[in-house]
Amino acid sequence: MTFHVTLEKADDGWIVAECPALPGCVSQGKDEEEALKNIKEAITAWLWAEDQKAVASIPRDVMREPVVVAV
Repeated sequence: MTFHVTLEKADDGWIVAECPALPGCVSQGKDEEEALKNIKEAITAWLWAEDQKAVASIPRDVMREPVVVAV
């Protein structure tokens, strides 16, 4: 998958990276390279957490053996 991110220099000199498509998915780094590395990790964690919430909401009587699809 491809996500667009914004990079903005904060007052303290750190680079703040945000993924607007994923509410609250924000990270930072000392430079652009580190900020991009960190936002990739944040995106992965955000998607994992949303998946866990979705799985937890499936009624147990409907739940079958899960099928994992990597993208």
